[in-house]
Amino acid sequence: MSYIQNTDADRLEMLARIGAASFEDLLEPVPPGVRAGAPLEIGDPMSESETAAHLRALADRNDPAGETVSFLGGGIYDRFMPATVRYVLSRSEFYTSYTPYQAEVSQGTLQAIYEYQTMIARLTAMDAANASMYDGATALAEAMLMACQIKRTPRIVVPAALSPRVRAVLRSYAVGKGIAIDEIPWGAGGTIDPGALAAALKEKAAAVVLAQPNFFGMIEDARAVSESAHAAGALLVVLADPVSLALLEPPGEYEADIVVGEGQSLGLPQSFGGPLLGFMATRTEHIRKCPGRLISATVDLDGKRGYTMTLQTREQHIRREKATSNICTNEGLMALAATVWLATLGEEGFREVAVQSASKARTLYRMLAGEGSVTLPFGKGFFQEFVMSVPDPAEFVSRARRRGVLPGIPIGADFPALGEGAMLVAVTEKRTRADLELLRDIAAGKGGGR
Repeated sequence: MSYIQNTDADRLEMLARIGAASFEDLLEPVPPGVRAGAPLEIGDPMSESETAAHLRALADRNDPAGETVSFLGGGIYDRFMPATVRYVLSRSEFYTSYTPYQAEVSQGTLQAIYEYQTMIARLTAMDAANASMYDGATALAEAMLMACQIKRTPRIVVPAALSPRVRAVLRSYAVGKGIAIDEIPWGAGGTIDPGALAAALKEKAAAVVLAQPNFFGMIEDARAVSESAHAAGALLVVLADPVSLALLEPPGEYEADIVVGEGQSLGLPQSFGGPLLGFMATRTEHIRKCPGRLISATVDLDGKRGYTMTLQTREQHIRREKATSNICTNEGLMALAATVWLATLGEEGFREVAVQSASKARTLYRMLAGEGSVTLPFGKGFFQEFVMSVPDPAEFVSRARRRGVLPGIPIGADFPALGEGAMLVAVTEKRTRADLELLRDIAAGKGGGR
């Protein structure tokens, strides 16, 4: 709230109404040990204009990623957002609306979510998609719970080349349900080791998780993993990058059972990592186990097309013991952003985003391959990001930041087998030839300050 209208007299009247002599009386239940011992040192009171100027000065000290040459990835990407996305999201009928419980007054919101579900189902080549989830990590965790419920087996198999953040969320969900999570190591090419996968599937598992591409950016042999999982009686759960689906075979074509992913790339800003958008799609036979909401199309008594929520599996709609999830926050605005982004680009534009990301990533890879200080542990079978290794990642990042570049994510601490100098570098359609050459020069130690 930018303006608080209560005067001193208003506050005294409110205190008197509830029988308190002062604001301090309201703090009595708070133990003295956790209260501030002295007033905060925030300076003297300022006028409104002085406060605004002070806050502007503080904001000017920020160095936002959107104003740098960013090679950050790992799930959150610096992509172009057409003006139509912000325009549609800013319309009050969308950004102020809550969950569309009353279909008769929520047709616009319901139709937007229905269109989103349709687009996700087409992208993934699956039968149906739900109305969206919190983010890609929790969507995968919900898919894990869904698979274990379907197969009645409290064990899943996941690749070691999975985002550390995603792995942490999976572990958090698994602990409460008593689910065992076994990791499959990666082979020399940075993808799942087939022998290790076969060994892991000797014991019964509810599902095999396939990250496509994986956290290192490498493209997995999806069909081989799918065949191994299904031969062992496990479901195949795919964690997919949605933009990659413009070029890579969609999961439905290699018999995936559940597909999830992070939809931030589909028209959402980076925004310090949130809010994000988790998507989930599945096969018809599993649709009643799918958490969250689904929007369906129907016709009314007059034969007119209409939309409504259906197959609601939340505990407030059905018996608590039969609920599949407590997902409740309305992610409709984020789903709307993805829908508008995809509709604005169209099929050709969407494919062009993927093509540019992939081709520019390969150009950078070739540039860095010629620098003696940089090593590239895996091959060229990646989509839009890859792992490189530098002698001193902290110094490299510091040098890059001085030149206005976010050069990637140091991942050596999370993946010790790659060495301390390992970094994950992502290239999106926004990067120019000059940007790629700048990162190459920084890696080679050429050039001066910013």
